[in-house]
Amino acid sequence: MNAHAIRMTTTGGPEVLEYVEIDVPDPGPSQAIVAVQASGVNFIDTYHRSGLYDVPLPFTPGSEGAGVVAAVGTDVETVAVGDRVAWVGVAASYASHVVADAGMLLRVPDDVDLETAAAIPLQAMTAHYLITDTYPLAPGDTCLVHAAAGGTGRLIVQMARLRGARVVATAGSDEKLELARAGGAEHLINYRETDIVAGVEAAVGRDAIDVVYDGVGAATFEAGLAVLRPRGVMATFGNASGPVPPVSPLSLMPKSLFLTRPSLFSHLLSDDERLGRWNEIIGWVQRGELEIRVGHTWHLAEAGAAHHALESRATTGKLLLIAGS
Repeated sequence: MNAHAIRMTTTGGPEVLEYVEIDVPDPGPSQAIVAVQASGVNFIDTYHRSGLYDVPLPFTPGSEGAGVVAAVGTDVETVAVGDRVAWVGVAASYASHVVADAGMLLRVPDDVDLETAAAIPLQAMTAHYLITDTYPLAPGDTCLVHAAAGGTGRLIVQMARLRGARVVATAGSDEKLELARAGGAEHLINYRETDIVAGVEAAVGRDAIDVVYDGVGAATFEAGLAVLRPRGVMATFGNASGPVPPVSPLSLMPKSLFLTRPSLFSHLLSDDERLGRWNEIIGWVQRGELEIRVGHTWHLAEAGAAHHALESRATTGKLLLIAGS
C-alpha cells in the first residue's frame, strides 16, 4: 500500500514537518483503517510542533479528518468497509491512512462531502460545547467572540445566533469582520483600529457581556475580563497569541467573575455526548443553518505551509490537508 504521513523528529518551526512513507498495519480488534481524504489543521497541532505542548518524538500531528473505511478488525460492528466517516481524537491524522478505534468514527451523511466533514469535528464540537455547556447561551444573552472570522470563532458566532444570543465580534481586518457579520454578529470591532474595551462599551454598554469566548489568549485576555458583567464567565480556550500569563484569583474578585480553561476532549467523555454533539451539528449543516467554511487547502506534503499560514493569523475559515485524490 502506498501510504504517507507527516512526521517530526524534533520540535520547532514549520520546517520540522517531513513528508515520509509509512507502513499501514492490519487493524486490531475494535479498530478500523481509514483512507484519509482530508485532515484538519488546528492550532493545537502547532502547539505540538513548536513544543508548547510536550509530545513523544518522533511524532505525527493531527487528530481530525474524514475519509473512507478501508478495513476493519474483529468485533467491529459500528462501521464497515466503504463507510464515509469523520473523526476527532484519532492520533496521527496528518496521514494518508489512519488507525482508529472504530467507536471514535462518526458517520458522514451522503449529502455532506468529505472535505466539509473533515472541517467539522474539532472546531464545530469545540464551538458546540462552549455555547452549550461552558456557558449555555439563551435568548437575550450577549457574548464576545474573539477571532470571529477564524475557523472556531465563526462557528461560535453562528451557533450563538442559533441559540438566540447577541454577538459582539472582534477581528483584525474589515474583511474578516464582514465574514463575522455574515455569520450573524451584530456588533463588529476591528481590534487593530479600535481598543477592544472601548469598542465593546460603545456597542453594548459597560459591564454588559455575559460570556467571553477567547481563543486568542494573551493578547485579548485582560480586555475580556474588563467587559464582563458581574458574575460573567471568561472561557479562554486557545493560545493563538500565546498562553495567558498566570492569573491571581483576587483579580476576579471585584466582579465575582468565573474563569475557565476548557478543552474539547473533557466534553466528549461518552458515546452519547460525542454523538449528540455530532448529530446536532450535522443536522444544522444539512438544513443549511450552519455554514462550514473551508478557507484553504494544501496537499498533505505541504503541511509546513499550512502551519505557517495558520500562525500568521491571516487565514479565515478551516484549513485542510488533502491526502485523497
